[in-house]
Amino acid sequence: MELTFNIEPQQQERPRATGRGRFIRVYDPPKTAKFKRELKQLARLEMQGKDKFDSAISVTIRFFRRVQKSISKKEHARRTQGHVRPIVKPDLDNYIKSTLDALNGIIWTDDATIVELNTSKWYADDPRIEIEVKEI
Repeated sequence: MELTFNIEPQQQERPRATGRGRFIRVYDPPKTAKFKRELKQLARLEMQGKDKFDSAISVTIRFFRRVQKSISKKEHARRTQGHVRPIVKPDLDNYIKSTLDALNGIIWTDDATIVELNTSKWYADDPRIEIEVKEI
């Protein structure tokens, strides 16, 4: 199954904590929480009428992020054609964490079913997340 979500990839930021007396509440920062809500909603729309994966799966994720505005047109073209890949922050593992958390229980029953994971970062004019899921 191949899915494309037209949403700007967002990294998993460090969780925030607030305390009230003896109780501590840990929560996602607003930017991360908003991303997860929106991606979850897009995934629900894509998965309508389809079953969740509940056995061993292989997942390939390609994150396409915007090109920085402060570069030349020539460099912009090199990046969008794939000649130059993003080596700037955010880290790939932070993209993975927020995306898998958002899709948990929607595309697959639990992310523990993912036994193989292949991910990459790319530049693009239209930011998106492309996901391919295969049952093993």
